[in-house]
Amino acid sequence: MGAGHDHGGPRPLANGTAAAAYKGRLRITLAIALTLLLAEIIGAWLTGSLALLADAGHVATDVIGIGMALVAIHFANRPTSAHRTFGFARIEILAALLNCLLLLGVGGYILIEAVDRLRNPTDVPGGLTVLFGVIGLALNSVSLSLLMRGQRESLNVRGAFLEVMADALGSLAVVIAALVILLTGWTQADPIASLVIAVMIVPRTVKLAREALDVLLEAAPKDVDIAEVRQHILEVPGVEGLHDLHIWTITSGMPVLSVHVVVSQEVLDSVGHERILHELQDCLGDHFAVTHCTFQLEPHGHAEHEAKLCH
Repeated sequence: MGAGHDHGGPRPLANGTAAAAYKGRLRITLAIALTLLLAEIIGAWLTGSLALLADAGHVATDVIGIGMALVAIHFANRPTSAHRTFGFARIEILAALLNCLLLLGVGGYILIEAVDRLRNPTDVPGGLTVLFGVIGLALNSVSLSLLMRGQRESLNVRGAFLEVMADALGSLAVVIAALVILLTGWTQADPIASLVIAVMIVPRTVKLAREALDVLLEAAPKDVDIAEVRQHILEVPGVEGLHDLHIWTITSGMPVLSVHVVVSQEVLDSVGHERILHELQDCLGDHFAVTHCTFQLEPHGHAEHEAKLCH
């Protein structure tokens, strides 16, 4: 027997995934990224700054990453079907993972180019570089403010947010490097700033990739304690035991649970299946943000007769 239960968090497919609420903000962020990309390409060409060119390269991945996030939201919120009972919701997680690969690729490229520039330094006009760096920092700050809330609710939006944040830090590094060159004439500040950009990209990218892989591997949500869920179910009057407890995430904001609950035959006969289901739903709903729960109620000893595939 099964039942769905809403706990006040983002609802499944019927009202869209968690990322769907931020589609408009992502579109604005994409427009900002395209504007910034054009400005930094022009700036790098005029100044010869590697840090500015590296930042432009990262903005290019921003454009691709944000575009992927928007495409993923479109497909993830298409109607379900008999063949795809959860629709394409999981595609948002794939987009987040692809964003991670883009970020790591850009970080590796910047690292190689920076090392080469340290060995063969070139002159960089500090004043013009500062101007383009400030423009980049200002535009990225607007994008960060647009995505700040959404990145807490969706891995897909967080991937786009990390793209923009790494770029904002890159713009800051460009400004600092250009100011150092202006004040001291030390041109190696430019490739060192590029190295800083590469180092800043990696840790958060690895963390996002780990979270995306956890979803794809159907690990339990990090904010749900399996042992605590088990204990709450066992405390429901009439419940004698449980097995095949599974909790996983379809996409951000859509955790689901299924479990076989062993109930006393006397309780089933006296209060009925529906009463037990309501108590289980209320129990989990009051303590855990699980979007959809499926319970199979069964009498003691029933598990012994189930097919091996059910265990």
